[in-house]
Amino acid sequence: MNWSALFFFNSILFGVGLAMDAFSVSLANGLRHPRMPRQTMCLIAGTFAFFQVVMPLIGWVLVHTIAETFQTVQRYIPWMALILLCWIGGGMIREGLQRRDGNDPPSPVGMRGLLVQGVATSIDALSVGFTIADYTWPFALAESLIIGAVTFAICLVGLRLGKRFGTVLAGKASVLGGLILIAIGIEILVKSLLS
Repeated sequence: MNWSALFFFNSILFGVGLAMDAFSVSLANGLRHPRMPRQTMCLIAGTFAFFQVVMPLIGWVLVHTIAETFQTVQRYIPWMALILLCWIGGGMIREGLQRRDGNDPPSPVGMRGLLVQGVATSIDALSVGFTIADYTWPFALAESLIIGAVTFAICLVGLRLGKRFGTVLAGKASVLGGLILIAIGIEILVKSLLS
């Protein structure tokens, strides 16, 4: 393994692929909170980026220490993501349906909910530890940091798009965001069952 432009290019592409779930959840968060301040946007994008950095590294460590146990747990990862995203999405739908007039603002994403979203959207990145298992620690760390940086940028784009369309959709945005989260959970599960 060498430090090359190809390594960085492949890492960026890998980051784009892994960030799509986080992008969709960011879009849903933006839809739900069209007046979200920049600090909150950075917190959400930063949380998703953090988990996208940590999960591949955890996978890398597991491969180098207890790979057999991780292989047993790996088949349950899509189910865990589905359950977490359905739980969050169901709460958003319920909140959206309970607001009658659509004028009262939805409650902001709480820290607990944000952490659950971060884990749910990055839990499949644990598997990346297998694909980078032959990397030395510096290369595994560099790849994970690039994935995190790409995720951060993509999530900011998703939040901005969601905010723009959330203003247009007003009271229905929370329901739409919840449906998006549930669809992501189903997509993660179906993709894992078909592969």
